[in-house]
Amino acid sequence: MNLDPAQYLPADFHPSSRVWIYQSSRLFLMSEALEIEPMLEAFLASWNTHGTPVKGFANLLYGQFIVIMADETHAGVSGCSTDSSVRLIKQIEEKFKVDMFNRQNLAFVVKDKIQLLPLAQIQYGFDNGFLTPETTYFNNLVATKAEMLDKWLVPIKESWLNARIKQSVS
Repeated sequence: MNLDPAQYLPADFHPSSRVWIYQSSRLFLMSEALEIEPMLEAFLASWNTHGTPVKGFANLLYGQFIVIMADETHAGVSGCSTDSSVRLIKQIEEKFKVDMFNRQNLAFVVKDKIQLLPLAQIQYGFDNGFLTPETTYFNNLVATKAEMLDKWLVPIKESWLNARIKQSVS
């Protein structure tokens, strides 16, 4: 599984471009992904901030993450334009019966598959060998394109989660 997000992100967007990552509670079916694509395209075609078109990007990555990006070197994104992107995600939630706003479900790569685990079960995952310090974690808290490229997919030991894990002493 090639997890390098750079291959999916627009090269002509500034590294400071704002990023919002919405993680689905499940993998989208191929038929659903094909329905989501025109929804994202229609959103981008009408995405404005105070009447000025936003230089935007939106895509479904790895079948489970909707990434929305705005290059604010062209026009800053206002609260209203951010709200419109949230409305789009809520429409996707409702249409496909998924949860896109649950920040307590964390995503990891385990055995070359994206697996979700509730935050409350992270220690259990470590204690039972499901997770290790090397396990890749999707840090959906990244806020810019540069952070997404460098800090979105990181080993648990390099994330904020590391401080929450109690390592067993043998």
